Amino acid sequence: MTSLRICGTAALAAAVAGLPAAAQITAIGPGEGEVNIVAWAGYIERGETMKEFDWVTGFEAATGCKVNVKTANTSDEMVALMNEGGFDLVTASGDASLRLIAGKRVQPINIDLIPSWNSVDDRLKDAPWHTVGGVHYGVPYMWGPNVLMYNTEVFKEPPTSWNVVFQEMTLPDGQSNKGRVQAYDGPIHIADAAQYLMFHRPELGITSPYELNEDQYKAALDLLRGQRELVSRYWHDAFIQMDDFKNEGVVASGSWPFQVNLLKSEGQPVASTIPQEGATGWADTSMLHVDAEHPNCAYLWMEHSLASNLQSDLSVWFGAVPAVPAACTDGRGMQTAEGCATNGLGDFDKIRFWTTPVSNCSQGQGACVPYYRWVSDYIGVIGGR
Repeated sequence: MTSLRICGTAALAAAVAGLPAAAQITAIGPGEGEVNIVAWAGYIERGETMKEFDWVTGFEAATGCKVNVKTANTSDEMVALMNEGGFDLVTASGDASLRLIAGKRVQPINIDLIPSWNSVDDRLKDAPWHTVGGVHYGVPYMWGPNVLMYNTEVFKEPPTSWNVVFQEMTLPDGQSNKGRVQAYDGPIHIADAAQYLMFHRPELGITSPYELNEDQYKAALDLLRGQRELVSRYWHDAFIQMDDFKNEGVVASGSWPFQVNLLKSEGQPVASTIPQEGATGWADTSMLHVDAEHPNCAYLWMEHSLASNLQSDLSVWFGAVPAVPAACTDGRGMQTAEGCATNGLGDFDKIRFWTTPVSNCSQGQGACVPYYRWVSDYIGVIGGR
């Protein structure tokens, strides 16, 4: 895991040369009245989905900064929106954050203006998906695994392998999985295929699902082409995926704990697991646009995002692990030590966190396939090529 994380930063070091070495903001002034945020679904709640989950209303009342949220369904969509501009913050995963830094779309963060910085998990403070050359480009928010969500009426016992979504088979209810499973609608899903192959085809020599030479990459694409024959829908909208589990006969898919928790709260027969092959995952960071129009409100929000009660309640709501470990135990929110353990607090070193694939392998086996090919080739896979 260490080599995986470091290589992504090292590969982009040249790309970020010339970026400002210090934050643009040296003091927080009066709020500008609003802050515009690009966020994953479920990350910024004001009680509209479920009234008890609201960490926006109090912030707006205390600061006078109205929170405007644009939901993005994939990291590529987040990068595109930040490239277009008009947003102050983004809750970027590791497969977007380094691209935003290299593309000079985000600015360094003055952590001296974030009083709660010291409360952040030490494993995240200098994480290389938001720290380049010792410069911080974001404030950690949440992290967690990509889980296998399944229908408990079909699977009386948790599936032990991701093969239920990659290989055609008869499921425990006696019916085929064909047309009853889903896959993620984003090129980073190639990493899920590579992770599966790491376990089942060790002769390929894959050591990182984000660093694939031509042979390894071809094997991953071949697996995904086979998966296409099984998939009823490539999902990117969390709420559409939930509807598919409720109404369209989908019984297994890679997913986020967010969907699992919401469906379970509705009494739906779903659960989740991390199978024997392990899981990819995400560690998300609040990042400030280089041309943010509301930097003071943005800094106020970044500090607010580390509040123990927000971190605690968001952890419960999304099924994630808080960036502030104290949120698991201090009783200021809904989360508990047991809940954090369930969400994966102890699995940090087992998760292969999303990162942008780079072309220079650290494996000593030649050039890796760059991300732009992941994008074009995955479009081809979905289109049947």
